[in-house]
Amino acid sequence: MIEIRGLQKSFGELKVLKGIDFAVSSGEVVCLIGPSGSGKSTLLRCINLLDTPNQGEISLEGKSYQTLPKEVKELRSEVGMVFQHFNLFPHLNVLENVMLAPAKVRQLEDGPLRELATKLLREVGLADKAAAYPGNLSGGQKQRVAIARALAMQPKVMLFDEPTSALDPEVVGEVLAVMKQLAKGGMTMVVVTHEMGFAREVADRVVFMADGKIVEEGPAREFLANPQTERAKAFLGSELK
Repeated sequence: MIEIRGLQKSFGELKVLKGIDFAVSSGEVVCLIGPSGSGKSTLLRCINLLDTPNQGEISLEGKSYQTLPKEVKELRSEVGMVFQHFNLFPHLNVLENVMLAPAKVRQLEDGPLRELATKLLREVGLADKAAAYPGNLSGGQKQRVAIARALAMQPKVMLFDEPTSALDPEVVGEVLAVMKQLAKGGMTMVVVTHEMGFAREVADRVVFMADGKIVEEGPAREFLANPQTERAKAFLGSELK
């Protein structure tokens, strides 16, 4: 589904990604873990070209994408992204937030689009909040709206950038529950997370990054129980205390 070769990204003099080779199969759930500043979020943002790589190749279903505006638009229409801080439009209600992108990009008609958005809100447990505005929602509810909004584009891949890190602990579970349902439904997912329980339970594979490189990866349960590199052992030792 996704293939990345030789990916490098710098911001000025700071080299954030130092040659990443990374692939995700269709229907696979991959969790990216590692210390802050290791390049996890930048890798995610490069996958859908929110950040432009300095070097390397990004392919979706075998098609290589460059930074031409038409290709960027096409790639982003196939790759949904859920951010740490929701990024909902405060002046639109929940239903309008979910409907906006597919109306603009896929030019879906209002009737079928309204039906799709209502269905997605039902699936994330927020059918009763369709007319509410983001300012009247909890953090967990906002993040579930953000997931529904990304799904409204009917993407082939979903990217999650630490989707629970800005949430109060008591609402983390409601967001993870929605993500688990997506995984069960066969959605291809790449998740940057510090939720090791979620990684153990849901991920097919865990990729550990440090200093802009992939240090180690493996099947989720196996990797989390028995990391092979000292760097991964030290990180998991601090995370799993």
